[in-house]
Amino acid sequence: MRRRSLAWLPVVLALTATACGGAGGELRITVATFGEFGYEPLFAEYERLNPGIDVVGRVTDFESHHKGLITALAAGRGAADVVAVEEQYMPRVRRSKDKVADLAAFGAGGLHDRWAPWKWQQGVADDGSVIGLGTDMGGLAMCYRRDLFQRAGLPTDRDEVAALWPTWERYAEVADRFAEHVADARFADSAGTIYTAVLNQAEENYFAKADDSFIGDTNPNVRRAFEIAGRIGAKGQTARVTTFTPDWNAAINQGSFATITCPAWMLTQIEEIGGAAGAGRWDVTTVPGGGGNWGGSYLVVPAQGAHQREAYRLAEWLTAPEQQRRLFVDSGILPSQPAVYRDPAVLGHTNPYFADAPVGRLFAASSDTVRPNYRGLRDADVRPVFGRALGRVENGQRTVGQAWAEAVDEARRIVD
Repeated sequence: MRRRSLAWLPVVLALTATACGGAGGELRITVATFGEFGYEPLFAEYERLNPGIDVVGRVTDFESHHKGLITALAAGRGAADVVAVEEQYMPRVRRSKDKVADLAAFGAGGLHDRWAPWKWQQGVADDGSVIGLGTDMGGLAMCYRRDLFQRAGLPTDRDEVAALWPTWERYAEVADRFAEHVADARFADSAGTIYTAVLNQAEENYFAKADDSFIGDTNPNVRRAFEIAGRIGAKGQTARVTTFTPDWNAAINQGSFATITCPAWMLTQIEEIGGAAGAGRWDVTTVPGGGGNWGGSYLVVPAQGAHQREAYRLAEWLTAPEQQRRLFVDSGILPSQPAVYRDPAVLGHTNPYFADAPVGRLFAASSDTVRPNYRGLRDADVRPVFGRALGRVENGQRTVGQAWAEAVDEARRIVD
């Protein structure tokens, strides 16, 4: 699940038109994304390379973007020419494959070797049609505050920190040690982010890969993730801030928590929110359990568009290796193409804000261990239920057991 904040966007362009005549008779291609994809400089370059094409971005928040897309596909109008879809919503797009263009008709079928096999396959429908081209992946690392670790008497060196938590159970033990020595900051931002990271290390979450049946109530992976995160939350070791909210931003800026699981795309947010005061205090190391994934997206071309071929050409160019490499170096957007994230320019990339952490090497290693999660058709409906239940644990309103029972009951009602 990826939810980039709009608070840190340098530019937000709101549009209502789809493909149509642009300024001076140019062909306008609209690109709708949720949060910052780092595309604005690329749009300008694409226009320079393709005279007569006017590329315009449309940026909205995660929920509005995807709900609007579902509505537009059903209505047959209103969608942008190129639309970013987070992998959580790809099952719904796959179910509505007649509403999006088969990109194989434009030549996409010959590009499959670019992507990690699982990433490519998530963009292919059951009938073999190509419904989306992969953009990034959310290979996980752990961002941590060196200054807070030092105050807690914990090591600050990133390799030594990684050795503290080979498993999530050991991570919870480090949270106990931290809490014994630091009273004015919490160990993690929220139980929800811990839960998501643990859960996404499993191949199946809420729905069975075999038949899409609901298994969230019986899958031991879900229960384990809920209990690990819930126990940390119940002890008051989280800052109780929901990711990408103003409170979360304030907690980062004020140094209110010490660790957060972070995909590559989150580093830019932490830097912009943390400001100059956070420079050198943050660092990055490996995540417990060895790798993981937090989201990732695709570019799709709605079939309602009047200029599908031109839209595909733009989507293909944006996801080409050269552009994907630039997006990581310039914006920290981790490519889902192995040849790109193993490129020397990516592997050698460091981040001075995070104490010169070798982020290219860290995230590339994490990406090699990613195992895709199966996302059911109702994943987007069920997933938030468990997050809200963990929030009630953090607030002291429920025990971990009570919250689990409530979440399971609510999820069952949704899928029945």
